[in-house]
Amino acid sequence: MAKKRSAPGRSGLSIRVDLRSGLRIGPGKVALLEAIGQTGSISGAGRALGMSYKRAWDLVEELNRGCESPVVTASPGGRDGGGTSLTATGDALVRLYREIETASAAAARPHMRALTRMAAPINS
Repeated sequence: MAKKRSAPGRSGLSIRVDLRSGLRIGPGKVALLEAIGQTGSISGAGRALGMSYKRAWDLVEELNRGCESPVVTASPGGRDGGGTSLTATGDALVRLYREIETASAAAARPHMRALTRMAAPINS
């Protein structure tokens, strides 16, 4: 998974949640779940994020194993083709992560401004 970095001239906050169970939830996995919700497939989500199918599948499996119930469900292919969708658990995981992200960004805003002022100027 490619790491997203803030573009020069922009500051940002990246949140990763480390659960007691060992499951880690961060921006990459959440973006993958959102892309699965939008595309209806793991391969389509991987392509949209520039990620191999194997990497996307491994991340989905990690999330499915790490949660009490699966976050993604797949329906088998056939004449009409298969598909993948988020379960209620997957939807809740994305929603809760985004809520943590929003609350954290709001709490960190004054500190981020202070850190940004401390950073060296950007070379043009």
